[in-house]
Amino acid sequence: MRLLLSACALISLSACSQHPTTMQTSLTPPEFNETRFRQDIQSLSSDKFEGRAPTTQGEVLTLDYLTKAFAAAGLEGANQGSYLQAVPMVSYTASETQQISLGGIVMHHRTDIVLGSRHDNQQVDIKDAPLVFVGYGVNAPEYDWNDYHGLDMRGKIAVMLVNDPGFALPESGKFNGKAMTYYGRWSYKFEEASRQGALGAIIIHDTKPASYPWSVVENSWTGAQQDLVFDKTTQDGRVTVEGWLTMDKAKELFNAAGLSLATLSDRAASSPINVELEKTANITFTNKAEYANSYNVVATLPGSSASDEHLLFTAHWDHIGVDPNKEGDQIYNGALDNASGTAGILEIARQFSLSAKNGAPLKRSVTFIATTGEEQGLLGSRYYAANPLYPLEKTVAVFNLDSTNIYGRTSDYTIVGKGKSELETYLTTAASAQQRIAVSESRPESGGFFRSDHFSFAKYGVPAVFAGGGNEPADEVSKTYRSSMKEKMKGCYHNVCDEYRADWDLSGALQDLGVYYQAAQTLGNSDAWPGYYPGTEFHSLRPAKTTTD
Repeated sequence: MRLLLSACALISLSACSQHPTTMQTSLTPPEFNETRFRQDIQSLSSDKFEGRAPTTQGEVLTLDYLTKAFAAAGLEGANQGSYLQAVPMVSYTASETQQISLGGIVMHHRTDIVLGSRHDNQQVDIKDAPLVFVGYGVNAPEYDWNDYHGLDMRGKIAVMLVNDPGFALPESGKFNGKAMTYYGRWSYKFEEASRQGALGAIIIHDTKPASYPWSVVENSWTGAQQDLVFDKTTQDGRVTVEGWLTMDKAKELFNAAGLSLATLSDRAASSPINVELEKTANITFTNKAEYANSYNVVATLPGSSASDEHLLFTAHWDHIGVDPNKEGDQIYNGALDNASGTAGILEIARQFSLSAKNGAPLKRSVTFIATTGEEQGLLGSRYYAANPLYPLEKTVAVFNLDSTNIYGRTSDYTIVGKGKSELETYLTTAASAQQRIAVSESRPESGGFFRSDHFSFAKYGVPAVFAGGGNEPADEVSKTYRSSMKEKMKGCYHNVCDEYRADWDLSGALQDLGVYYQAAQTLGNSDAWPGYYPGTEFHSLRPAKTTTD
């Protein structure tokens, strides 16, 4: 996509890219230590770690835990011997007491609306700002689509739908059908409203196209909201206020304006649209900005003969932290998301290190990055990609772990955004060795490819994958367990019930670690440089030599 690729033209390794026709298929996966894997998940997600929010005591404990674990495994600190890479952050905290009215309708903080400001402005005081419905809030020249056409958004607040037009009309051929494009992501919508000069941006929440309920918005977008200090130029041009509005209150607002939200939504899916609501917004709240470094943890296992070429494993160590405004349990432990992924890269690191000690090191180096700030917008991975400790043109691939499989063994293997790069071929082969079939995610409309740390590297043309789990239980026992555990974990995404459970069947997670390990082992001992397929967003940055045909 045009907006993603403009800064990334520095990479072009098409001459080095080749199809992995000689991939090894008889590699023996290591014996992952389930007890140790469980202990890492349980420890990192314990109440002691306070939900692992960046720049808190929970971070201090997490960094200590991870650096000691990588050191014990025999990996080197990647930052001139240190395991830590400082990530300059600013935390914005909007007050819980807010006065908000849209179109004369009083909106209650958390219940009806969630608003914040990513500016060091101390006070937000907006009076009589015109509200404009801008459809999906998309400006995509390659799709001949501009919801802002003819608008001067200065001093105005954009109100928009979640996801992109392809979700509403998947058979129309618009965008990517049911599969969300980056234009459907909330981060893009706020960025585009900012580029248009808008005063504010409000997304209408709808559970199905958002792929999560209102509780996730309330839990994730309240309290301290981190951003990167090095993005100050972008911050200066950012909308003054941004957030989410419930569907019920949006309908009420549009009715008050004499408009039908349902009718306008149908029009917005068919063609670009913008409509002045002839209503205004009044928004007042205090806002606090605090500056502090958070840290990525970066550890490296040097390769034997091509040590300047790196394969990366990423997993975000952070979660939401503690919400003192909640009654009862206030700690977002983040066991599945993402203590499990962090524990996964620790276990893979140990196995590669053990293999090297036993005389079988990889030709290429393997670097493990436990990132900060993923929950706040992929902050740690964005910072590393812009300030890499090892050059991106020497970075072969990225394997990302985010919420491992706690639902038992499966006969299939999910590759999120399947069909983007040759890197997937290595996963497909490794999964096949487990008698598993590689498939696309079941809900591409959720935009999973754009929602985790691998995306920060894809934007620079580095082949990156996010994969694991599946939808088909391996047997009847797994099927029964899966159904039961799915019910137990229902509603726990970004909620306080995401806690470690001793009855988790982690056999599926260990399967997936094996796929990643074998794929990295094969690629780490080869001279291949995977690339992106024609027709994908990142093909021009590092083109594949093969096609998907």
